[in-house]
Amino acid sequence: MSEILPPCCGDATGQPPTGLSRRTLLRGTAWATGALAVGGVVGLPGTAHAAPVIYNPFAAYPITGTWQDHLNYGSLGGIDFGMGVGTALPACGAGTIQNIPDNGTGGHTVTIYHADGYRSQYMHLSQFLLAYGTAVGAGTIVGRSGGAVSAPGSGSSTGPHLHWHMINPSGVRINPLTYISQNPGGGLPKTTTEYDGVPGPAFYQRMQNWLRITAGYTGPIDGVPGPNTWKAGSGSAPAGATPGRSTG
Repeated sequence: MSEILPPCCGDATGQPPTGLSRRTLLRGTAWATGALAVGGVVGLPGTAHAAPVIYNPFAAYPITGTWQDHLNYGSLGGIDFGMGVGTALPACGAGTIQNIPDNGTGGHTVTIYHADGYRSQYMHLSQFLLAYGTAVGAGTIVGRSGGAVSAPGSGSSTGPHLHWHMINPSGVRINPLTYISQNPGGGLPKTTTEYDGVPGPAFYQRMQNWLRITAGYTGPIDGVPGPNTWKAGSGSAPAGATPGRSTG
């Protein structure tokens, strides 16, 4: 189960994220609005103009905690995806990065600020990969998953997984899968070669995930096939093999 934080953004106190005063946030918003007017790079969201293009980078992983499950637990909502510690986490859409270490029960958290006032958050990370304020495109790896019990950055997680939710411009947490269905147009980043018949990173990530479930593959789900990937692919599923599950 993922116990998450108020929809404002930072911690359980409702204050701005660590290192950002309310005055700084207001200045950042005013600057971002001006940058939009002149075609500049936006560091923090300004006035909402249009829905961002978002895709689901985790479609290859089993959902181990639904939005309703989170509400039933008393959480403000989220989607849990079962995946091993250290799995690469692609950005679900373009934006800028904010890292929040030890974000209460959510543990290490990456927030992606989209230019139109929406935010996306990944929780229970084991590692941050990008500096604060880094501009990213859809598919850029922004961190690595965690969630192992009592491990640094896991927060209150009870098993390896990733928690994902979005926050709308009004500060309300929303289901990213519902958002995508209501705002079609997203899809795999153009950097993948999946659509031209030539296997690319997305294809190999899904292959590795399938091999983990069916053939006992224990390597990373990184989209880069190595000896362990090919070894698992050339074997057969162990007797009694069942899909892995997350207790988080």
